[in-house]
Amino acid sequence: MCEGASLIRLRPAVLGVYLGVRFRTFRRRYPHMALTDTAIRNAKAVERPTKLFDGGGLHLRVKPGGSRLWRLKYRFAGREKLLALGSYPAIGLKAARQERDRAKEQLAAGIDPAEVRRNEREEAKVANEGTFEKVAELLLSKMRREHLSDTTIAKAEWLLAMANAAFGEKLVRDISARDVLAVLKKCEGAGKLETARRLRSTISRVFRLAVANGLADTDPTFALRGALATPKTTHRAAITDLKGMRELMLAIGAYEGQYTTKAALKLVALLVPRPGELRMACWEEFDFSRRIWAIPADRTKMRRPHLIPLSDAAMEILRALRGLCDGTGLMFPSMRGKGRPISENTFNVALRTMGYPGSVMTSHGFRAAFSTIANESVLWNPDAIERTLAHIEANCVRRAYARGEHWEERVRMMEWWATELGF
Repeated sequence: MCEGASLIRLRPAVLGVYLGVRFRTFRRRYPHMALTDTAIRNAKAVERPTKLFDGGGLHLRVKPGGSRLWRLKYRFAGREKLLALGSYPAIGLKAARQERDRAKEQLAAGIDPAEVRRNEREEAKVANEGTFEKVAELLLSKMRREHLSDTTIAKAEWLLAMANAAFGEKLVRDISARDVLAVLKKCEGAGKLETARRLRSTISRVFRLAVANGLADTDPTFALRGALATPKTTHRAAITDLKGMRELMLAIGAYEGQYTTKAALKLVALLVPRPGELRMACWEEFDFSRRIWAIPADRTKMRRPHLIPLSDAAMEILRALRGLCDGTGLMFPSMRGKGRPISENTFNVALRTMGYPGSVMTSHGFRAAFSTIANESVLWNPDAIERTLAHIEANCVRRAYARGEHWEERVRMMEWWATELGF
């Protein structure tokens, strides 16, 4: 009986195994014959990667796990290269051959097919991810990963909402300086000069991120520097003479409101932190034995941990406060719930109640008062004063050398400051 007749009598499963073995044997003997869809479907996973050739450099790489990948081997500028065309069956035999023929045409024209495919991927990326709104989302995500404050992120979201309303759906690379200027001029026309300045800066950050991710070539906002009216700088109101500060401290001492508010105002004056840093202070941050308040990096403006030495006057206030609570959690919890700190307006409202309007003194003004009076005293190293205020040296060269914390001097300065204020 002939072989064909014998095969007819075999069960389908056994027949499939037999044909698969015969096919692999055939492909080993004749590896360069054109492939067929049936031959590809029958290709089984093997112990080592194998190649099934179709001709013209096109072949299918069969991996041990069973995946089948199209590859095209070619030469360009004297070098042998390999081009990935996709996987089977997502890319069928016919489509793979069409891609091979297209690559051959590009080679005939002196073009590297790999470069063409790289450009196509970049264009697809831009089409899918390159709108201003999408890149703005990337910027906000980056700001969250960097643990910037909620207030900073909220301001960025507010500014980017204005930009998105104007050109959020446009590709970043298609947005011109004129498009950006139109939005900025709208703010400027409404008299919001500072908003326009901040908006230009925030839009610029989006463009710089787009350039870094290959979604744009330039930042058009660079050409707009100087195109807007310069906003007049207004500093927070502050009492900057020692006589006025002593009178204020007497007024705080006579304050008849919440005791915790009075204590908080005294600590803001004595320790000169940013008001928000004290509002959200936790008892766990205070080391009473070493007399140090350690503000964690995620709560400071510069995102660097900041240590403040505690003077005798500050320690007395802190001990009295701790006696009123269990000494854990927030130091100044809101009346609305223990899990929330007091409002950011608490300090300023108290100052208004004492007869100090916003044009005369603000909670942030205690820092300006300390800086002015300490510098005018010429008793202290200016660097020690700046470290006390958690400022960072603007000159990057000088900052590289001025790394000391001036701790011992700052300890003495805090005692001096408490005495100057009348404690």
